[in-house]
Amino acid sequence: MKKIKINIYADGANEDEMCLMNRNKNISGMTTNPTLMKNSGIKNYKNFALKILKKIKKKPISFEVFADEFQEMEKQAYEINSWGKNVFVKIPITNSKGKSSKNLIKKLLAKKIKLNITAILTEKQVNNLMSLNFKSECILSVFAGRIADTGIDPKKIMRRIKKRINNKKKVKLLWASCREMYSIFEAQEVGCDIITVPNNILNKMNLLGKNLNKYSLETVKTFYNDALKAGFKI
Repeated sequence: MKKIKINIYADGANEDEMCLMNRNKNISGMTTNPTLMKNSGIKNYKNFALKILKKIKKKPISFEVFADEFQEMEKQAYEINSWGKNVFVKIPITNSKGKSSKNLIKKLLAKKIKLNITAILTEKQVNNLMSLNFKSECILSVFAGRIADTGIDPKKIMRRIKKRINNKKKVKLLWASCREMYSIFEAQEVGCDIITVPNNILNKMNLLGKNLNKYSLETVKTFYNDALKAGFKI
């Protein structure tokens, strides 16, 4: 952990796990989204968020709008922003029809609402925002993991984006859709300010620095013991 300088945000929607990560000194903040909430069986978005915010009062936490029309997105943004001083409002870079959220983002920034611009996958999407006046803190969540899923090296893109926003003091670059522990070091290497990491990956922190020879032997023993338990014969 001493080698990790980047801010790690826990990504999830399980109340117990979120509270556990809130107590973890290595975790700097939290993120969630409607899909994570749905998969966790959450039925009431607002009730869940307010319940979480009673327990997570200081670390930054992002909650996302889920409307598709920009007027309704704006209403939801104001509501979410009112929930707490540590809240960042997540705004998707476009709506589901592919229309840019730039005008809405501009309006919210003018009101000094802290934003997390999410679902960014291209440099063009970031460049489109650079003319805005960032009057409040703003996180650019670039989905590096999803970029990598397409066979493209996200590190090159992240480096160029970081260089593009260097003169924007209130703008932070976030490596999103983390797939493995090593992504933390990749994100740090390219200059990202934040990385969001799912709880199932954060649970692997105890593996950092583990002796690979020992890990190899443990793996062999696992396969051997599982074969015995299954009663396999050839």
